Amino acid sequence: MQRITRRFLLRAIGTAAGSAAAYRTMEALGIVAASAKTPELDLPAGSGQGKRVVILGAGIAGLVAAWELSQAGWDCVVLEASGRVGGRNLTVRGGDVLHEGALRQEVCFDQKDHLYANLGPARIPHHHRALLGYCKAFGIELEVFTNDNRGALFHDSRAFAGKPIRARHVMTDVRGYVAELLAKAVDRGALDRELTAEDKERILKMLQEFGGLKGDGLAYEGSSRAGYRGRGNAGLAGGGEPETPLDFRELLTSDFWEYKLHFSQFLNQNPTLFQPIGGMDAIPKAFERRIGHLVRLGCHVQQLGRTNTGVRITFRNAQGTTEAIEGDFAICTIPTPVLKHIPNDFSSRTQHAIQSLEFVESVKIAFQARRRFWEEDQAIYGGISWTDQDITQIWYPANGYHREKGVVLGAYIWDREPGLRYSEMTGAQRLERALAEGEKLHPGYTAEMECGVSRAWLNVPLQKGAWARETGPVEEAAAVLREPDGPFYFAGSQITALPGWQEGAVLSAHGALHGIHHRSVAR
Repeated sequence: MQRITRRFLLRAIGTAAGSAAAYRTMEALGIVAASAKTPELDLPAGSGQGKRVVILGAGIAGLVAAWELSQAGWDCVVLEASGRVGGRNLTVRGGDVLHEGALRQEVCFDQKDHLYANLGPARIPHHHRALLGYCKAFGIELEVFTNDNRGALFHDSRAFAGKPIRARHVMTDVRGYVAELLAKAVDRGALDRELTAEDKERILKMLQEFGGLKGDGLAYEGSSRAGYRGRGNAGLAGGGEPETPLDFRELLTSDFWEYKLHFSQFLNQNPTLFQPIGGMDAIPKAFERRIGHLVRLGCHVQQLGRTNTGVRITFRNAQGTTEAIEGDFAICTIPTPVLKHIPNDFSSRTQHAIQSLEFVESVKIAFQARRRFWEEDQAIYGGISWTDQDITQIWYPANGYHREKGVVLGAYIWDREPGLRYSEMTGAQRLERALAEGEKLHPGYTAEMECGVSRAWLNVPLQKGAWARETGPVEEAAAVLREPDGPFYFAGSQITALPGWQEGAVLSAHGALHGIHHRSVAR
């Protein structure tokens, strides 16, 4: 006799009486808060009665679509090929097991609430209002994610004898030198045709403040903004010598200014950024608590086709048998590197767009450190250090401050060549190489680390890459997929101007939902 679990009960209620009834049951059982409200979306209650949407993929876009449609009375079925919800939203903790094809990795972290790694999305910008709206509605608690830390490091193996430099030192000196050059140009009349006498006087004063210039000579001679020699602050007596200015020509030959210097100026990297307390997977888990009964895990889509009245999806279920399901519409969130291998009857224009969407070969590597040496030895609390080596970035945790151990993101790679190099390595080789590269920023780094884990998204069979590469052809293909192909709608950050960001996934789902609603009303 089958044991009556909550999941079995909710699936049965959802099948018999609809998702709204199942959700009310969850409210009664205390599984979800009865007062939860989601961001406004123009789907009137009851507007989907008697209609079905088949949603392909239980990543963020698929979960958002299922939640909103179910609230409007639609019959929803979500087919997810993997054994979990969330898609690329992946948080790993001690005891988890990761698979990349034949590569199997056991996550070795201690089982403490602050020892985890977000191997997919890891930050939420403050202006990603749609995603933050769901966090608020579902009671997902947030904390500040420290993205830009002036105490972190810049490292270029070809500059400054290969030694890492504090970010504040680089930023202060670049600002000072640029201010000096512009001030001298203004003072010597180079911009007299563009400026009035009053403008010149104000600009010179502004540049003196902006760059920390000294005296009438308008020279940059260093600034306490860069810190003090041997320490970061002025000390007990308020004395000490500011850091010696970095050589301007060496700054110019470094790669710091290419985009690392202004990284935090990019709109999606502007403070304030957030992360869910305890891991980014708090978001898909919140959706799962509400609509998990609509999701069928382990279901691999084998064919996509249309009928006279809608869609027909053939798939292999978790038991290994083949099934088919029909609906009025389908929302496809399957990553295009996977989707392009699934037989379908899409238009040639849609098929060409799917083939054209390239994905980034991103790799993340996380290490558990036996002590928080970045805090104890260098007063680095959160933020990111940069290097010209393959690992590209080292992230310091923005949680668990002053606790005994911490999880450092020892590599975040997204450029094609280093991404391919690391994707081709074994798990052990990745860790060894990332540790060796980390030594250039933190001598003794290898000895501080207890264990590590990696994720090369190119090698994940159900993903085959991390996010859509931002190129002209990819943007054109994404624009095609923002339009439906008959009863098929497409969603996921891959079709938006926010590839890789969860906000893109949410907005793409909203776009598909609006389209389906208006078509269903017009029928």
